[in-house]
Amino acid sequence: MAKTGVLETIPCAVTKAAELKKELEKLVKAILGEEDYRVEVTDEAMRVLSGLKELKFKKSLKMVDDTVVPEEFKCPISREIMGDPVVLATGQTYDLPFIQRWLNEGHRTCPRTQQVLPHTILTPNHLVRDMISQWCKERGIELPKPVKDVDDEVHTDADRSHLKSLLEKMSSSLSDQKEAAKELRLLTKRMPSFRALFSDSTDAIPRLINPLSPGRANTHPDLQEDLITTVLNLSIHDNNKRLVAENPLAIPLLIESVKSGTIETRSNAAAALFSLSALDSNKLIIGKSGALKPLIDLLEEGHPLAMKDAASAIFNLCLVLENKGRAVREGAVRVILKKIMDCILVDELLAILAMLASHQKAVEEMGELGAVHCLLGITRESSSERNKENCAAILYTICLNDYTKWRDIQGRGKCQWYTFKTRGEWDITRQEES
Repeated sequence: MAKTGVLETIPCAVTKAAELKKELEKLVKAILGEEDYRVEVTDEAMRVLSGLKELKFKKSLKMVDDTVVPEEFKCPISREIMGDPVVLATGQTYDLPFIQRWLNEGHRTCPRTQQVLPHTILTPNHLVRDMISQWCKERGIELPKPVKDVDDEVHTDADRSHLKSLLEKMSSSLSDQKEAAKELRLLTKRMPSFRALFSDSTDAIPRLINPLSPGRANTHPDLQEDLITTVLNLSIHDNNKRLVAENPLAIPLLIESVKSGTIETRSNAAAALFSLSALDSNKLIIGKSGALKPLIDLLEEGHPLAMKDAASAIFNLCLVLENKGRAVREGAVRVILKKIMDCILVDELLAILAMLASHQKAVEEMGELGAVHCLLGITRESSSERNKENCAAILYTICLNDYTKWRDIQGRGKCQWYTFKTRGEWDITRQEES
């Protein structure tokens, strides 16, 4: 609703409010008294309620009408005192409903400075909010509260419409696909509410990934990167996790993108698998789809940007027993132990190794690959108690499997000695060779 800057007088507002209340009373009686009342009656009641709410809002504004409001407390768009101040990327402060409407209309500049916005994230300005609250309190003025309910519906409807138009472009020309993919990547990163829209539609995910043909996902690397990153952003929203994983094309596409594409694409595909694997049911789907081998390969390649995402995904997937066996069969122990020996991602990879130590074949491999010497070195040099605990757990399992390894530990001078107790407990003590 446009603001005129000239508010109704308080007596006039009071009279109008009384009239609206009488009208509302009649409408409520009609609704309660008639079993088969018309829909128009409820619509009219909602209109009256909205009018009362607006009068209440205007009354608060009228109370400050004759008071000089500091410019810093006024929204540059509405020129009214702010109820919910937020900071734009340019550092300018606006009232949330008005700047949100400006952005939803497609503007990508700051209304006051006309600078192009690098992003559209809105940060609450708690300092200004507190100052306005204190200023109103000192003058006995009710702090105006923004009418968010209607605005939120408008934003949601606008977002739904915008999402629909972007998804339609996914079936259009390559240039349209690329343009829409870039915008979807940005929107799903910056607007949690936009991510949530995908869970409202059963065909949104298939339409989103439609341009990436199976087996040829990296034909256009820039398009692949934008769409895979969009899937990653969507997977953060809890309601989307099952929706994405149960789409028959989504997981295979992510696995293919772990194998090939830009390094950012591969890293983000691994991160998406990690995010989706928060659900146990998804862990099984992802594991059965063959994700572990590409993730282990990505870890082995050693690109700094991708290793941590790959390791995180492997860890999550191996929380399920079936996936431990798959990881061991795909060579996880060798790759992980080599990285640990090279002092790469030691914390994360030790945690995975400790988890895999419950698998018989993994323990045998660790013994064959010289894990004992490496793990003893970590317990001697690491300052991390968690790492020492993981090393102790792994060593305990190795020694239970092969007692000669225990003699190997005892035979090493000036090292961490482990005195294993019953019930799978252990003490870690430092002893010098006599």
